[in-house]
Amino acid sequence: MTFTLQLFSIVILILSASIHEYMHAWMADRLGDSTARDLGRLTINPLAHLDWFGSIFLPLLLVLSGSPLVFGYAKPVPFNPYNLRDQKWGSAKVAAAGPLGNFILALSFGLVLRTVPALDLQLATFISYIVIINLILMVFNLIPIPPLDGSKVIAAFLPFNWQLKYFRLEPYGMMLVIFFMLVGMNLVWFLVNLLFRLIAGG
Repeated sequence: MTFTLQLFSIVILILSASIHEYMHAWMADRLGDSTARDLGRLTINPLAHLDWFGSIFLPLLLVLSGSPLVFGYAKPVPFNPYNLRDQKWGSAKVAAAGPLGNFILALSFGLVLRTVPALDLQLATFISYIVIINLILMVFNLIPIPPLDGSKVIAAFLPFNWQLKYFRLEPYGMMLVIFFMLVGMNLVWFLVNLLFRLIAGG
């Protein structure tokens, strides 16, 4: 990966993570909780969502270390589940909205790759990275490890007493996520590559 492409990947990562968090805020606001709106998070402006370590330092560190993977995250959007009109499925809807935003971006740009003939090679490469980065954000965030989005989606299908036990894992969530990154990223890459081929072709 060239340095230009690496920097482009960081920019796309920041923008895509911002849209991910905006979608959480939009869904919560739509379901009756104004917490994110009151805190200025109902916006696609990246400055409202940046986490200086996760959005800038970590991706830059990966670039400078020559890592083939550029990864990062934004500040989670806060919401109050007790304000949601849909108490059964509301938290799951808020959680799913972020990955859904990334899927919509990946699908939109992937269809450009599939349907527009004779794209310039460099432009096609840049568009491919937009698709891949958004698919990574979607798939990774849907991993059912608290506090990732997937855990809140899965929890909505569990009995209440199981939910309580499930979310007791949250204090250990970061360790579990790091462990998964060490042993389970091949599964993420497999799913990302599969989805990329289905969306963009080739």
